[in-house]
Amino acid sequence: MMRILIADDHSVVRKGLRQILLEGFPNAHIEEVPDAEEMVRRIMQGDFNVVISDLSMPGRSGLEALQQIKQISPNLPVLILSIHPEEQYALRVLKAGASGYLSKDMAPDELVNAVQRVMLGKKYITASIAEKLASVFDQDSGRPAHENLSDREFSVFKMLASGKSVSEIAETLFLSVTTVSTYRARIMAKMGMKSNAELTLYCIEHKLI
Repeated sequence: MMRILIADDHSVVRKGLRQILLEGFPNAHIEEVPDAEEMVRRIMQGDFNVVISDLSMPGRSGLEALQQIKQISPNLPVLILSIHPEEQYALRVLKAGASGYLSKDMAPDELVNAVQRVMLGKKYITASIAEKLASVFDQDSGRPAHENLSDREFSVFKMLASGKSVSEIAETLFLSVTTVSTYRARIMAKMGMKSNAELTLYCIEHKLI
């Protein structure tokens, strides 16, 4: 029996994904979790064939949890879902070990096709992502500065650029203010910037927000 784990902090999204998957895989056993921590716990306890995870959840993001999942079960296919356009996160999640990246406004058949493909041990890559991957190989030496950030730094970077304060970020990510301030300092150093306004402008120019 196919075993699928869905991780998303919105119950309505989980129910919608469950319905789509049951139409494509009527005999599948599907479990749901609301956050990344519970997702990792279930993976450690159960034997799943595929995981479908939201990118942005309270606490740890799906991207951050992905790294731990790959350590626990290197061959477990993980599909990442997001409301963000492909150009913002697709390459980053694929490099982190995801089997595919899907937008939440996808057609239902696309999710079923993606699951079928990753179950065969293949990556699910759209034509536009394939084009971006080819561009990365052609221009690797001139990659954008934000590509040098770690996954956690990138999450903090996006929040700072969106106008969130250090204390707000700390509360959202369940970190101390001191830790977030340290991340901010690292981000500024790596990006060669001195203010949040510069981060915001950079994100707008690179279509990250």
